[in-house]
Amino acid sequence: MAQVNRERPILLRFFVDENERDVIHQRMKLAKTKNISAFCRKMVMDGMIINVDYSHIEDLLTHVGKASANINQIAKRINTTGRVYAEDIVEIKSLQKKMIETVHAIDSKLIMSQ
Repeated sequence: MAQVNRERPILLRFFVDENERDVIHQRMKLAKTKNISAFCRKMVMDGMIINVDYSHIEDLLTHVGKASANINQIAKRINTTGRVYAEDIVEIKSLQKKMIETVHAIDSKLIMSQ
């Protein structure tokens, strides 16, 4: 086997499934390149790794779900009895406060990560 002088003599290989291969090819089209080696090298060398903590968003979705369920129950009770109870208003305000606190926590994390 003849020795070839290459600018990049080290070969790296990795395996992908069909879906991953298709995604790579789609992104290569967007990048307007047909050279998979150059594309992969560029993505590895210049790409960014972003780790996202979704726990606050999950908390927010939990609070929104609880508030929505409570509002539906309260609306049903109002439609049935024609009355609004003080405890219902307190509960809605409490859940709203938790949602606002969670949104502020998400906002502060986004600001700190910039």
